[in-house]
Amino acid sequence: MINPVYIDNIIKTALLEDINYLDTTTDYLIDENQQNSARFLAKSDGVLCGIDVALRVFELLQPKSFRADVYKRDGDKLKKGDIIAEIHGSTRALLKGERTALNLIQHMSGIATAANRAAEIIRGTNASIADTRKTLPGLRPLQKYAVTVGGGKNHRYNLSDAAMLKDNHVDAGGGIKNAVAKLKARLGHMTKIELEVRNLDELREALDAGVDVIMLDNMSCEMMAQAVKITDGRALLEASGGITDETLRQIAETGVDIISMGALTHSVTAFDISLKII
Repeated sequence: MINPVYIDNIIKTALLEDINYLDTTTDYLIDENQQNSARFLAKSDGVLCGIDVALRVFELLQPKSFRADVYKRDGDKLKKGDIIAEIHGSTRALLKGERTALNLIQHMSGIATAANRAAEIIRGTNASIADTRKTLPGLRPLQKYAVTVGGGKNHRYNLSDAAMLKDNHVDAGGGIKNAVAKLKARLGHMTKIELEVRNLDELREALDAGVDVIMLDNMSCEMMAQAVKITDGRALLEASGGITDETLRQIAETGVDIISMGALTHSVTAFDISLKII
């Protein structure tokens, strides 16, 4: 699902950031011919994501001699103590790639774990969990992939994917009716329009304008339930703004279709994975 050229570029950027011209410790301590094995170990419970990305770090560092035995794949549920994979190759390469590989797999697994937790909380409701564009610069493909591995769905990937009118767009575009009409006059038939609303009056305007998706911004659960009744299936409804695990279930039970959470990518906790030389 992720372009391999992008993955390689991310890894090379990270390695160049970490190793200027040599690894002072490893290059002076370890013989260039020394070989070792190492294990990726889960240090807590969660969902794995990014194992192939992590392994690619070592493949780039030692393309001829590296090999791996992989026991867990992306999407697998991990228990503390699980061996995810064993890798074999140049000791120097294992040590030089360790931090880059762990940074990537820990971050991606953290996102997948958070997305899976959110998806489980709302299981049985009509709603689905989605990410946002609140991603770390340069890492969006990895982060959005990790959301899907955890059981979430992707919102628009970038500004070209769909027309999304936020409050500033509406204000600058002359109000809801005028802004939507301007867009509809220029958009192709494959491009959807989403509009952010702050109250039920704006919701009714959005419905009259014929948008495809309506974002309910920072609304109370009571107001969202009213919005569901008023909309009556005429547009998809997305709940957004300040959503936490504690409020997820209540929001899902209002009947909204989508719950978007920026926290899945912009403030997720890294999943604890270690790499230990055998």
